[in-house]
Formats: sequence, C-alpha cells, structure tokens
Amino acid sequence: MITSLIPSAADPTAPSSTGAVDDGALHRIYAYPAADRPYVRFNFVAAADGAATSGGFSAGLGNDGDKRIFTVLRRLADVVLVGAGTIRAEGYEGELVDDDARAWRSDRGLAGHPGIAVISGSLDLDPDSGFFTRAPVRPVILTSGSADAGRRAALAAVADVVDCGAESVEAAAVLAELGRRGLLKVLCEGGPAVLGDFTRSGAVDELALSISPLLAGGDGPRIAVGDSPEDALPLTLVSLLTEDSALYTLYRRS
Repeated sequence: MITSLIPSAADPTAPSSTGAVDDGALHRIYAYPAADRPYVRFNFVAAADGAATSGGFSAGLGNDGDKRIFTVLRRLADVVLVGAGTIRAEGYEGELVDDDARAWRSDRGLAGHPGIAVISGSLDLDPDSGFFTRAPVRPVILTSGSADAGRRAALAAVADVVDCGAESVEAAAVLAELGRRGLLKVLCEGGPAVLGDFTRSGAVDELALSISPLLAGGDGPRIAVGDSPEDALPLTLVSLLTEDSALYTLYRRS
C-alpha cells in the first residue's frame, strides 16, 4: 500500500485521513498543471546508493509501487519522450499503455495512446526493430541536420524525422516541435544524457524520482550525465510517497 508522507496524513490536503493513496489520489498528485507550452516531467528510478541501473537495466530497481506510479505517469502524458540509448537498451516495443489506460484517456478526450518521440542525434536506430514494427502510433524522431542521410531516409519510412538543431539536438527545438504538434504534457523517461542536456538548457519542470531501498553498487550511470550547468537547478519537494521502504518523490522547479 502506498502511503503519503508529504502531505502528511494530518495535513488536510493529504490524499486521505489515513495517508493511504489510491489510484484516484495518484492521478491528482501527478496531474499536470495548466500550461500553454510543453511542460516537461522526467521520470527516473535510482538505488539508495545513487545507481541508475541494476544489472544494466533500470527495471531491476522498481517495485510494485513504482510500477503503479509509472502507469499513472504514462496515462496522463500527451507524449513519452526518450533518448535513443534508452530505446536500444530497454526495447520499448509495442503498447506503452494498457487497455484500461486507453479507455481512461479516451473518456477524457485524450488520444487513446500517448505519442512517442525519440531524441537521436546520430539516428543510430534500426528501422526493422520491434520498436518501429510494433509501434502503436507513428514515432517522431528528433534529430540534427548533420545526421547521416542514409539513416534518415531509412527511418523516414517508419517515423516522422524532424531536425531540431543543426549540429546537435537542442532541447528548445525539441520542445518547440512537440508544442507545434500539440503535445504539451511531456513525460521523459530517459536516458541520463537527455536529462543532463535538458538540465543544462533549463528545460526541466518536474522530476519524479523513485528511490529504491537497494545498494546496487557497480559503476552504472547516474540519472543525469554530461557537462554541468552553469547554475544548479533548484527544486521544491511537492510530494513524497512510500511503500515497502521505497520512496517516490515529486520535485517541481522552484
């Protein structure tokens, strides 16, 4: 059972008088604020020692509560945004939401399945992979003008390929393209290079970070990599949930 620590059970704004959090409360906690431009929420899981993977994959760090929240985050989003490295590592084949989520979304005037967008400066993606052949919606690939022309032509047969920068993919151009398509509720699921780039660009609105009660060890990545920004981005903790010693945080840009 997921319970609420912030707001606490004694707080009148808490999900319930007992602190227990049902699915309706999760939808309220993670509802996107009204915005007239793309609002960017990153979702990550990390071990207690900071490792972003266990055995090379992030999936090994989550528990049942993390999976419940993960389902709600996708249900609420207009588009799921990922880096090409995450596609290669995690697969992302087939449906990203189930039939219940499709029905929930359709009842609220949303597209049955959220859009899928991939950031790939090099276009190092296989157009014959299950990600493309089993895609529930036509993916959008956000790349740079310097990408290989042959790869661009091959991928254009299975996805919309859009330049978002001349030499490299620029976060501002990515968000401008998503905004042009009406995809304002952005859920970014990785990877660390994408979070690092968006942080440097000041393009992160929220971070939903699950902290797993594990010591994963190893030399795996952090949730963000790359050059540091000139100034650290201050965040405010707006929600803290827990289940089975795991913590589920929601930070919002201050």
